[in-house]
Amino acid sequence: MTVNYKLLTRQLEALVEDEADLLANSANLVGLLFAEIPDINWLGIYVLRGSELVLGPFQGKPACVRIPLGQGVCGTAAQRMESQLVADVNNFSGHISCDPASVSEVVVPLISAGQVIGVLDVDSPLQGRFSADDQHGLELLCERFVQLLENKRADLQNFI
Repeated sequence: MTVNYKLLTRQLEALVEDEADLLANSANLVGLLFAEIPDINWLGIYVLRGSELVLGPFQGKPACVRIPLGQGVCGTAAQRMESQLVADVNNFSGHISCDPASVSEVVVPLISAGQVIGVLDVDSPLQGRFSADDQHGLELLCERFVQLLENKRADLQNFI
């Protein structure tokens, strides 16, 4: 099923337009995407705190709370400052299993002023669930999300 990421971006813009609180806006991003992206079992934001990612707003089962930079799919995306598209996490060296039901994953870094401030992590119980189109759509949506947050507060270090 194709996801309309342009429509999701417009919905996100409407959700955050009149809200200045970054935590509330992050929670609404997660809620919107979890409700609208089919065949996923977990979606959330990890925020950068020093040399590790710390669990932020999410939908799904309880998750790993802290992920060191460079470890797992999320830590790799944050350290490299580039999205990770993984068809089968069992084939990803160093994968950190928070939910054994998750098979495929896409992680998009959230970047402000040239620095990673967190990542958006999306998991699915289906092998190969995410396509290059999903990755690209999520990258554009995350870029717009960070822009919207920057408009609300210039310094996004420790944004949640």
